[in-house]
Amino acid sequence: MSNELVSIIIPCYNEEKNIRECLNSVGNFDYPKEKLEIFVVDGMSTDKTREIVTEEYCKNKSNIRMIDNPMRTTPYAFNAGIRQSIGDFIIIIGAHSAYSREYVRNLVAWHKKLDAYNIGGVMITDIRNKNKKTKAIEIVLSNKFGVGNATFRTGTNEVKSVDTVAYGCYRRESFEKFGLFNEKLIRNQDIEFNKRIINAGGKIYLVPDAECRYFARETFSEIADNNFKNGMWNIYTVYFTKDYTSLSLRHFIPLVFVLSLLLPLVFSFFFWYLIFVSLASLGLYLGAVVLVSLKIGSKETRFLYLVWAFIVLHVSYGAGLLAGIFTLPFKALKNR
Repeated sequence: MSNELVSIIIPCYNEEKNIRECLNSVGNFDYPKEKLEIFVVDGMSTDKTREIVTEEYCKNKSNIRMIDNPMRTTPYAFNAGIRQSIGDFIIIIGAHSAYSREYVRNLVAWHKKLDAYNIGGVMITDIRNKNKKTKAIEIVLSNKFGVGNATFRTGTNEVKSVDTVAYGCYRRESFEKFGLFNEKLIRNQDIEFNKRIINAGGKIYLVPDAECRYFARETFSEIADNNFKNGMWNIYTVYFTKDYTSLSLRHFIPLVFVLSLLLPLVFSFFFWYLIFVSLASLGLYLGAVVLVSLKIGSKETRFLYLVWAFIVLHVSYGAGLLAGIFTLPFKALKNR
């Protein structure tokens, strides 16, 4: 059994519905309990999250501590936990997920085999309230056409060198060499940090034998809102980092699609025939969505729900990117 001390950092805010399952899964890790220190970094929750953590866990488990996050931002929570941790390895996990028993043990074991700064496992998308609509969301968020080449979402049967992972296990040297998370980035802070590692020649690996279940948002409106904000922060990330390589090309493909619809449509007021470019782009996209939806359809959902889930996912993300471009000057002025 491994003798390395592992620090687990769990940022959270108003997670009363999820925090018990998360902490229970952490408590079931088959890793020596005396070699685990667990920090729940709470953004001053207004629900029962703080009460649950302190009364049900901190009082009964000497290795669980709560840290306040008055800034209420994710990167601040990450850095607050890192600064207080002393582990040889640091794992940052989400309160919205539950983890396999061997999660820590296998990630640490892979670090001993691979020359890596960060190693992560597969994130299995799950839904708490299962019905035909939510099943469509679950399927689309695990499909390559839906999320691109984010392999940690689509899964793998072998060890793969990747550009980012979810809920990764970092060597402490990662933060000593590359710094901490960029606290200006409300989103994408983990992707940007992992890009720093890759751009400096470091390695990040995805392994198949460390799994977690991520409980996704369950309505199309929640998916649209989340992806719109993700898209918008792609633009802000490039601005704040002053580095076009801080994200991958896949993060900007939905913008190309949205522009292929809007720009020809706008210029068709001057050159009417350009409207056919928009129609062709829309037709090709819908054709692809229909084909993929037919291929992955099942009795657990409905074909039209799958089609709509893809459209919501892609269009909201692309619209967020476009909104990021238009709102960037205001964001820049606000952060001077």
